[in-house]
Amino acid sequence: MADATFQVFRGDAEGGQLVPYQVPITEGMVVLDGIHYIQGHLDGTLACRWNCKAAKCGSCSAEVNGRPRLMCKTRVDEFAGPISVRPIKVFPLIKDLVTDVSWNFRMNEQIPPFTPGPDEAPGPWRMYREDVERLFEFRKCIECFLCQDVCHVLREHDGLDRYMGPRFMVRIAALEMHPKDSLSRTDLLRGRGGIGFCNITKCCEDVCPEHIHITDNAIIPLKERMADDYFDPWRALLRMFGRKKEPRGT
Repeated sequence: MADATFQVFRGDAEGGQLVPYQVPITEGMVVLDGIHYIQGHLDGTLACRWNCKAAKCGSCSAEVNGRPRLMCKTRVDEFAGPISVRPIKVFPLIKDLVTDVSWNFRMNEQIPPFTPGPDEAPGPWRMYREDVERLFEFRKCIECFLCQDVCHVLREHDGLDRYMGPRFMVRIAALEMHPKDSLSRTDLLRGRGGIGFCNITKCCEDVCPEHIHITDNAIIPLKERMADDYFDPWRALLRMFGRKKEPRGT
């Protein structure tokens, strides 16, 4: 068997460095297998977060050769040379490949939940097929937070204080576009949500392991709704009188 050189970040919030390890390659091997080999045979102190190894839990996020990826979905044979494995950059580092992603759960708590109208029957509800398909796409998110890591607003411009990030634009879109939801969240989008800071580069779509069309199907429609509510004179007048959420299309 050939060997692969894994250059794995070792350290904590105080600093660290890449440490090389020689790992034997096996057929179908993924990067997470290499990390497990290091833990089991070379250095048991290496810290790594993982769970399902099936690309569904979102736990094993890392930056592999500089690109945010799921380690369990990234094959070793994709790379011809050394494989660098670093923690995702946008969140505080705890140890080695483990970061503190609790900021995301605090953001999640700020989003008003699904709220049917007061006149809605408790269900089950009839919905158009296109509404079901639209909402299903958003609900495929596994919260790996790779889109959060690659977002240049969050990563490079102190955006944690001004933007919720692509993952939560997807969650808000799933609520806003539900035909039975009665709330309008454009206040949140314009304020703490910070959707105006996104300049739709689509970098979040590029790294999404579930291939969600984050920009086209979530962020752009939400931008349009926010612009309608705040910059359309007629809608602004309606807001002054506390209008209810209006039925919309896409």
